[in-house]
Amino acid sequence: MVCVRISHTESSVTQPSHTRPIVRASVEELTSWPVLGGKRTGHEALASGTELATSRTTTQHQNGKKGCFLLKLLTSFLGLTDKVLVFPYETDFSFVALIPQKEMGLRAFTLCMRVATELPEERQIILFAYRTADYDELNMWREKDGRISFYMSGDGSFFHLPPLTTFRTSLCLTWESRTGLAAFWVEGRRSTYQVYKPGHTIRPQGTVLLGQDPDKHLGGLEAVQSFVGEMTDLNMWDFVLSRSMIQAWHYGHKVPKGNIFDWGTIEYELNGNVMVVDDD
Repeated sequence: MVCVRISHTESSVTQPSHTRPIVRASVEELTSWPVLGGKRTGHEALASGTELATSRTTTQHQNGKKGCFLLKLLTSFLGLTDKVLVFPYETDFSFVALIPQKEMGLRAFTLCMRVATELPEERQIILFAYRTADYDELNMWREKDGRISFYMSGDGSFFHLPPLTTFRTSLCLTWESRTGLAAFWVEGRRSTYQVYKPGHTIRPQGTVLLGQDPDKHLGGLEAVQSFVGEMTDLNMWDFVLSRSMIQAWHYGHKVPKGNIFDWGTIEYELNGNVMVVDDD
């Protein structure tokens, strides 16, 4: 049996004045944390300017019982040119859901962002989380020992990098399946390569969050893993950028727009105490 009701979701943050809101409807399971911002698998008009956006099927068994679902309207926004996302507090509910421009079935990628935080080095921080129904497909962390890591459906790969601080760091991660070569890039400089999961493919139709780790096996979102600080200029490509392109991005020069996420045209949903402010 499926239980459905329709309601409109209001974020606790002020609607960014620079963006055009998009109203969507999404199905969320009441018995577990919602999957927000997932790749839409079907569209059905509810009203003018409104789409039915589902990231899960509306029947699912849990502990031998069918799930009960809530249908609610979500408001998403477009574009963050010259803007910064500020996560001011440690919470278990503040995050930004990103809607990719294309399916994230990936055999290579470049992920770049500019990030700043004052959280102590012994505090674990989630920097980027992409999850499908059963797997953490691509998670980037700062570990409790200060190392930067990423995980793709299992054990992670760990790098000793300059620490993240209150001053903005340009951080990129590259990986390609054919060889398994992976590297972080800090301020345009590459770490040593590591070989990580050659032959692997990242699965599509998941959810991308900034600020929280949506791993349901942790029992929901956890404040002690949440991101506190600033993020901006997040871009993602489904191929490995060259050294010259990563360095150009670091210095603010023109590079090919991210074909998964492009900060200037990115579609996103705000939840909780996240602020969108001018990049002064």
